[in-house]
This record gives sequence, C-alpha cells and structure tokens, in this order.
Amino acid sequence: MVAGDAKPWRRALTAAPPQSFFVGSAVFHYLGPAFAVLLFARISPMGVAWLRIASAAAIYAAWRRPWRGLAALDTEGRRTLFAMGCVLAIMNVCFYVSIDRLPLGTVAAIEFLPVVALAAVGTRSLRNAVALALAVGGVYLLTNVRITGEPVGIAFAFANAALFSLYIVLAHRVAQRGGMGGIDGLAVSMLVAVVVATPLGGWSALPAFVDPVALGAGIGVGITSSVIPYVCDQLAMARMKRATYALMVSLLPATATIVGIVVLAQLPSPVELGGVALVVSGVAVHRE
Repeated sequence: MVAGDAKPWRRALTAAPPQSFFVGSAVFHYLGPAFAVLLFARISPMGVAWLRIASAAAIYAAWRRPWRGLAALDTEGRRTLFAMGCVLAIMNVCFYVSIDRLPLGTVAAIEFLPVVALAAVGTRSLRNAVALALAVGGVYLLTNVRITGEPVGIAFAFANAALFSLYIVLAHRVAQRGGMGGIDGLAVSMLVAVVVATPLGGWSALPAFVDPVALGAGIGVGITSSVIPYVCDQLAMARMKRATYALMVSLLPATATIVGIVVLAQLPSPVELGGVALVVSGVAVHRE
C-alpha cells in the first residue's frame, strides 16, 4: 500500500456493516462517562462536561479543519450544524449532572424513553412492532427510578433524554448531507458546542489546568465520549434509517449496565438483568 493512500480505509469502512459502527458507539457512549464519574472527585460535573467538549473540539479542529468549507454551506445547513452544536453542549452538561446523582444504568434507561417515539414512527411491520415492544419492556425493567430520592438528578436525566432524541434527529440529518455533512459537519457542531458550553461550565474546569492528572483524564474523556462514539454515529447513520438507529439505541441501557458493573461496581439486580435480555432480544428481532 502506498503511504497516504486512504482508499483501502474507505473500502474497509464501506464494507463494514453499519451495525458494527453502532456497537463501537454504544460501548464508548458510556465507557467515557464512567471514567468521568471517577473524575468528579477532582473536578465538578459541569467542569468535566466542559473538558470533554473542549478537548473533542480541539481534536476535530486539528483533524478536519472544518472552517474551510463553511462558506459553501447554505442557510439550512448552517442552522442544522448550529442547532446540533447547541444540543451537544446543553445535553452533555445535563448528562454529567445527572450521572453525578444517579446510577449510570438508570440515566441510560431514562435517556432511551423519548427515543421510543422515533423508533415507533418508523415501525412498519408486526415483527418490528414486537421488537419495539420487547425493547420498551426491557428499558422499563432497567429504569428502576427513585424519583423521591434524587429529584434534581431525575430532572436533569429527563432533560438529557429529550436533548438526546433531538441529537439523533440532527445527527442523522448531518450524516445524510453531502458537502459539509458527516464528520466535517460534526466538527463544526463541536466548535459551536464549546462556545455554548464555556459560559455554563468553563469556570468549573479551571482547577484542571493546575492538575495535570485531571487535565489528562478530561482529555481522555473527550476522546472516549465525544470523538470515537460521535464519529461512529456518523458512519452508522449515513447508512441506516433514523428509526432503525433509534431502536438500536435501546441497547445503550444494557451497555451502560455492563460498563457500570465493570468500571463503577454498580451491580444490577436480577430484574435489571432481565431487562437487558429483553432489550437485546428486541434489537435481534428487528429487521430493516
């Protein structure tokens, strides 16, 4: 292979099934936040959220240099990327505040609830209706919400859930665009996100700049939470219907439960394990 030839990589990406990219996104979607929970002892949740967004924005800027194609964007494209950037910023802040107060698996289950509507919109067969019912039932078992114990955490978790469903709509639109769509569009949105997030959590991240361990961990969270999974999302969404992707998102509570066990020692109950089994069954039954 000639050095610098990207065609073999492109052929490999095209040959890989889109579901494989979703699996990569699902694993890192909560692996990074699990490490972020461990970082909360050094930096506040809003500060960690800012470090995640800022480090990811710097990586995208160096990698894609997205500003070069902004002049060619039409008005609709600019609005979409700006809206996605705002959603990314506020969603991540809400997410980190919620996982500071609730188990990761519970936040993930709540996160899936609005996405059910997106999956239901695309349901066109009895088989897929059964798949959706299995996934919803599994998420119901996984939720196990304790509203009276953490009302603030619950409120932020539901706000994050609403924003996550909006992220799916906008990210799918970006993935389907030509020109400044896909990863380049994502890079533009991440630059918008860091501008929006700075007044919200930038001040909370200041202690990290005198703590090399916290700063390095924050950058690591950005890579594992906002670079790898979001790039995987774009690669998957470019070749999947939005409703199909929304249904597969039901796997996220299951992966969050597994990550919570491995990284945070948050052991699930037998009922929650049953929920994981139902979610996986629903995704297995679904067909495009």
